[in-house]
Amino acid sequence: MEELKILVVDDEERMRKLVRDYLSRNGYQVLEAADGEAAMDLFYQDKDIALIILDVMMPRMDGWEVCREVRQNSNVPIIMLTARGDEKDELLGFELGVEDYIAKPFSPKILLARVEAVLRRSGATGGEDVLEAGGIRVDKSAHLVTSNGENVDLSFKEFELLVYFMENKGIALSREKILNAVWNYDYYGDARTIDTHVKKLRSKLGAGGEHIITIWGMGYKFEA
Repeated sequence: MEELKILVVDDEERMRKLVRDYLSRNGYQVLEAADGEAAMDLFYQDKDIALIILDVMMPRMDGWEVCREVRQNSNVPIIMLTARGDEKDELLGFELGVEDYIAKPFSPKILLARVEAVLRRSGATGGEDVLEAGGIRVDKSAHLVTSNGENVDLSFKEFELLVYFMENKGIALSREKILNAVWNYDYYGDARTIDTHVKKLRSKLGAGGEHIITIWGMGYKFEA
């Protein structure tokens, strides 16, 4: 299989080298940028980027600005890599469509595991899985969704959330369990980001959104 391309964006050369060396040894092709503007130049030049690993604090254009601009043009998965541990920053990242959030210092093995998990969920690593229920059809490998025959344009995180619901059809899922599974994140506290994503997902699915049932005081369940 052709090497997947990962764009690593960090103003620390030592950090880029650490990530590049480890990912390269594990079969990935790594592109590098030292600031946000250079990252966007590479992003627009190369349409085959499978994942972006993005630092928050950078000169010229910070990680949040890069994330917003990328999301205006693409659903390519993003992992934020930062020294910050502020919960508000992490919630902002998830609201902007970030798939994962890793604080420095980190274990390269943990980073690799997170990268592989995100790429697997995005369908970049292959697979022909198709899910169908309640008039909703999800092609995981092509990252395509239809609801009652109509194409549905979902963000990366909305797509992951729908897949998780359909793969767990009929099972009551707590907000904490959804965050752990879909965001790959141990979360303690306010889970309103789940409610926001579910609201958007229901709206985009139209009549199909009725299959996502609210369990008051707990979470959600997909029934079809």
